[in-house]
Amino acid sequence: MQTVKLTRYLKPYILPMLLAPLFMCLEVYMDLLQPDLMAKIIDVGIANGDMHYILQKLGSMLLVAFVGMIGGICCSIFSGYVALSFGTDLRSHLFKKVQSFSFANLDHFQTSSLITRMTNDVTQVQNMVNMSLAMMIRSPLLCIGSIILAIRMNLTLSTIIVVALPITIFAALMIIRRGFPLFKQVQKRIDKVNTVMRENLAGVRLVKAFGRQREEKVRFSAANEELRNTGIRAQRVMAYGMPVLMLITNLATVAVLWFGGVQVQNASFAVGDLIAYINYLSRIMMSLIMVAFSFMQFSRGKVSADRIKEVLREEPDLTDPPASPDKEPPIIERGDVCFDHVTFRYTQDGDPVLRDLSFSVKSGQTIAILGETGSGKSSLVSLIPRLYDPQEGRVLIDGVDVREYTLHNLRAGIGMVLQKALLFSGTILDNLRWGDSDASMEKAVENATIAQADSFISQMPAGYETDLSQGGVNLSGGQKQRLNIARALMKNPKILILDDSTSAVDMATEVKIQQALRKHRHQSTVFIIAQRISSVMDADQIIVLEQGRIVAMGNHSQLMESSELYQDIYNSQLGKGAVNHG
Repeated sequence: MQTVKLTRYLKPYILPMLLAPLFMCLEVYMDLLQPDLMAKIIDVGIANGDMHYILQKLGSMLLVAFVGMIGGICCSIFSGYVALSFGTDLRSHLFKKVQSFSFANLDHFQTSSLITRMTNDVTQVQNMVNMSLAMMIRSPLLCIGSIILAIRMNLTLSTIIVVALPITIFAALMIIRRGFPLFKQVQKRIDKVNTVMRENLAGVRLVKAFGRQREEKVRFSAANEELRNTGIRAQRVMAYGMPVLMLITNLATVAVLWFGGVQVQNASFAVGDLIAYINYLSRIMMSLIMVAFSFMQFSRGKVSADRIKEVLREEPDLTDPPASPDKEPPIIERGDVCFDHVTFRYTQDGDPVLRDLSFSVKSGQTIAILGETGSGKSSLVSLIPRLYDPQEGRVLIDGVDVREYTLHNLRAGIGMVLQKALLFSGTILDNLRWGDSDASMEKAVENATIAQADSFISQMPAGYETDLSQGGVNLSGGQKQRLNIARALMKNPKILILDDSTSAVDMATEVKIQQALRKHRHQSTVFIIAQRISSVMDADQIIVLEQGRIVAMGNHSQLMESSELYQDIYNSQLGKGAVNHG
């Protein structure tokens, strides 16, 4: 398994990453000077009634506090800059990684989980980095420095610290041990909440149409309650932990006051030094508490880091062939397509979706694919642009295996309209220019006209500059499908794949689209998946699939004579008395 180190995203920020701890060291050093100055004020200034000395030391304390404040501010600035930059780069790399995934890779992760990993999980790791450069520097340094100064001040009283330290560390470790698995569950519960939320936001119209608001509220409430309960259990560990650690701190303080007071009575220890010693003890214990709770956050950050690494470790199973210095990578020039004994499964141990398919298509031909639901129609066309790779056999374009094309060159020559019409926020023209980012308005109008979309676009107040709501919700299903077809045509593809892309369009408009495609795209190889047999009767070849196998192939007239399955489909849709268009 590939090793992934998130620390590599810190390398561009080495300088501020070094400056943050240095400024924190300055703040800690200033903080450690304060108790000693306080002890001198009490033991020298107040004891001798020397106001000048008191004011002098108070001035020193103010200067030390100011310098410490500057160190803390600078540390916060640099650590915050590093953490935010780290989070931005990591999130960007995660997004690019997900963009490189094939459909098979994306099947390994739920969409809601990927969203959580790129947002909440990155934020957790980002906070961990920020804490590492600030709190996790300050607490250990302050603890170690206070221990050294306390021991130097009074070795006898320091036996209390020697007893309290292991107890505090043990308690902190127990808290971390209990909290780590709970935080792992919290992230999974966030995934589940995001899943339900995403499904409901995407299908809000369907929810309302079926009157399922109450049931969906119950489903969301259940996921939300699970997140709350898991979060409460995680927070409860921390809630129990803080009083325990504070109890140890207070008991240690009482012990120091008791035995230190005896020493003060015996005149072997000054009152100011006792106060300073208690200050150092408080710093030691509070530093340990902060380290403990920092580790709690680290445990949550580690869970998030592991989830991020899972995505980064996922290797795209569709990659470009090795570059050759001797020749340029091929491009699609004609659009000939050949399936050579292709067998395909969605998983290695799954049943074949396509079984030993072999057929050839010449450039400029229109190929229709018919078959019942689950027969493998969409799977077949998905192999042409390498959305998946077959386990056996080859898919050839212009006589070249699709695996020998770069993904960019391969998909640049293919226009694909998927079953689900997808549009993005922006104007209609912005969406059309997905097919050609530099396209002129004339080209957009031309292709929209072929797709029978110009008529309704022209009637809109802003025309092609009309803003589309998220997902194109201000358009009908048929309008969205026509825009998707126009967007694919903008690429001037050598191969055009229409995967049931006119299912929401009326038959008259569908006929116009097909006539316009034959007239204007006669040089493109066109694959059509359709439910209506009337949509494919004029195709050059019709492939009939059943359970992933080709059971019949030919034009309409040939299939009406030779294929009972095709005849059944024809008769069920058009009736036995329909005119044979062959």
